[in-house]
Amino acid sequence: MKTLSHYLNGQLSAGQSQRTSPVYNPATGEQSAQVALATADETREAVRIADEAFVAWSKTSPLKRSRILFKFKALVEEHTDELARLISSEHGKVFSDAKGEVTRGLEVVEFACGIPHLQKGEHSMNVGTGVDSYSMMQPLGVCAGISPFNFPAMVPMWMFPIALACGNTFVMKPSEKDPSTPLRLAELLKEAGLPDGVFNVVNGDKEAVDVLLTDERVQAVSFVGSTPIAEYIYATASAHGKRVQALGGAKNHMVIMPDADLDQAVGALMGAAYGSAGERCMAISVAVPVGEETANRLREKLVAELDKLTVGPGLVDGPDNDMGPLITREHRDKVADYIQVGVDEGAELVVDGRQTTVDGAGDGYFIGGSLFDHVTPSMRIHSEEIFGPVLAIARVASFDEAVGMINAHEYGNGTAIFTRDGDAARQYCEQIQVGMVGVNVPIPVPMAFHSFGGWKRSLFGPLHMHGPDGVRFYTRMKTITQRWPSGIREETNHFTMPTM
Repeated sequence: MKTLSHYLNGQLSAGQSQRTSPVYNPATGEQSAQVALATADETREAVRIADEAFVAWSKTSPLKRSRILFKFKALVEEHTDELARLISSEHGKVFSDAKGEVTRGLEVVEFACGIPHLQKGEHSMNVGTGVDSYSMMQPLGVCAGISPFNFPAMVPMWMFPIALACGNTFVMKPSEKDPSTPLRLAELLKEAGLPDGVFNVVNGDKEAVDVLLTDERVQAVSFVGSTPIAEYIYATASAHGKRVQALGGAKNHMVIMPDADLDQAVGALMGAAYGSAGERCMAISVAVPVGEETANRLREKLVAELDKLTVGPGLVDGPDNDMGPLITREHRDKVADYIQVGVDEGAELVVDGRQTTVDGAGDGYFIGGSLFDHVTPSMRIHSEEIFGPVLAIARVASFDEAVGMINAHEYGNGTAIFTRDGDAARQYCEQIQVGMVGVNVPIPVPMAFHSFGGWKRSLFGPLHMHGPDGVRFYTRMKTITQRWPSGIREETNHFTMPTM
């Protein structure tokens, strides 16, 4: 059985731990590998390596750091298909989704390549008589990233490219469910010229995580995952004096106004609710049609589209399936249990994905797209994050009722409104208490030069991922106020250019 290891100081490291965790192919249910789980001492060794590497890396010019990232970007583009196959084989998402994930991660690398400009400080002359002030944006030191299973390429690339560009060193703790992609990214960073020890990957579970949250050499922690874990990450790391950005769960709503282009809205919902098998924090899991006629027409069109939805392996010869398996048997069963909860609570199960079968799938972790109607805010399938291909229709009578229902929810990650009415869209953007809003855009994920993050219990910490907030998160500001005494200056006819 193949054993996936760690990546320390520029090379793969098997480590000393006897503990391992199985890695499965979700499309077949077969174990494809096992991954070594780091001990606390092994995790501290990764931190030590990163801490030692920080001295030289932090003094490397932003231009040189940028050039390494440009080479890394070119290598990731060259190996996109390889990375996508790794993602599909361990996570299960279809190949086109996997390639899209790599592309979205690359957008953050592209942004980070601009670090010579992004890390410039500010300068003011003559703030007093002969006194100038200027600021510097300096790196923090060792930073840590803890990423989820659903985006093994994209979410790590939300974190480490900006951290490295700003002059920090990094310890990545990916999900033990699909660890191969981060390990391959580490190899590509080395090939791009990144010095040994600047980027390290530690595979592990809570034992490794707790070291990253408490070791005094770690200065900042980035996390994406569920809200209970995000709260734990934020509370523990903050108590140990670290900067934290911890992105938690979501329950994203799409409001469909009576004047909306319904075909456009349905097409958007199909991708937003069932793409990547619903295993993404930006998935639309609640459709909110305004008015009974809108709701009835929406339901009819969704049922017709769900009948066409193809479910099967992520890697196939020929055209992609629309949706692959869920990540594990346990998660598939959890999603199936939520469907039963909805039935027991009185929601109308219009399409039951539990009845979906996939020929030749063996013990693959498949479940089909499900659709509920007449869902109310008191139901668990509305209040809790399911993280699977389950869409709920929550009917409302008015725009104000839709806004009130969404604002009352504990999560505030992403939302969308579909309408032809500019005034309604403007009011929605102003009134909705959600961090990312789409207008006729189903999944409003910002481009890399903007920042990603929700409100309320979807984000813990003041700064969002990537974009300007990412640069602020991975640097600290130092302001210098200086005055030089006037005096006699020696005349010289020679001028020497500074060396690079």
